[in-house]
Amino acid sequence: MPQQARPSAQRIFRRSLAGLGAVLLLGTAGYLVLGLGPLDAVYQTVTTVTTVGFEEVAPFGTAEKIFTIVLILVGVGVVLYTLTALLGLAIEGYLGNAWGRRRMDHDIDQLHDHAIVCGWGRVGRAAAEQLANAGQQVVVVDADEERLVDCPYPAVTGDASRDDVLKHAGIERATTVVASLDTDAASLYVTLTARAIQPSLVIIARSRTQDAEQKLLRAGADRVVNPQHIGGSRIAAFALQPHVVDFLEVAMHDADVEFRLEEVQIAAGSALAGSTIRQARLHEGDGALIMALRQHDGGGFVTNPPGDLVMGPDDVVIAVGTEAQLGNLRRSASSSGAGR
Repeated sequence: MPQQARPSAQRIFRRSLAGLGAVLLLGTAGYLVLGLGPLDAVYQTVTTVTTVGFEEVAPFGTAEKIFTIVLILVGVGVVLYTLTALLGLAIEGYLGNAWGRRRMDHDIDQLHDHAIVCGWGRVGRAAAEQLANAGQQVVVVDADEERLVDCPYPAVTGDASRDDVLKHAGIERATTVVASLDTDAASLYVTLTARAIQPSLVIIARSRTQDAEQKLLRAGADRVVNPQHIGGSRIAAFALQPHVVDFLEVAMHDADVEFRLEEVQIAAGSALAGSTIRQARLHEGDGALIMALRQHDGGGFVTNPPGDLVMGPDDVVIAVGTEAQLGNLRRSASSSGAGR
């Protein structure tokens, strides 16, 4: 027989309050029937169930004494139960929250190479979900504690533009910061603060206006995303080339598809550093298809790169292939794969 879940402290406290209210109501009604006035009936009921020991408000006969005995036995038990429930609620609430906070802080302290998502709104939620689905560890920062109640990731409550808040989120050990706050000014402050603390961070900032994009880039953001602009472009792409968009969506995000689209950075000393595209294809054999290359100087993409194009350290190739083919490409592009 399955074990039933134990009622929470809040539910027990609500039940005990209802029971206490019922005892007070029945006690008052009983004394009214026995001839006491309304105020005397309430007073006598409260003094009886709380056992304060005051004298009776009027001489008691047999009926009053019997009723008082029953009220004491029932009322005192209900009062003690209510106090116990109140204590349990305090322990579950305050101590439970404190323990949960300490455990979460410990988990954050153990993270390395994680992403910090600043702003738990619609865009921040979507970004965190995609990062987590890709295997990236995520820490969320938001100033509104209530918005973080349903957050499934480690979270820090506070102003994300403050140094101490970002350090609490482990920014010195993070690799990525997503600045997606309610205003462009807030995202700008987060970008400035994050870049000052960790110059090597990858910072992705959300902008709401076109004017803010250049400001965020000058503040240190590596990429600036305008969801409204992207949404409009995506709608147009679905209208004009729906199958192309579907393929890119599947290749980027669907883990069940055979072929995937991925970027791979070439490390210094790797098997691919200094080799041509043609040599890389010979080295990989039946490997991933290199569709584009962006050189380390940050210029534009070389699409369908020619076979004699030389790949250098820190260049990034965009390739499509199976997970096994992409895995071979990643190993050849890493410094540890130089000896292959």
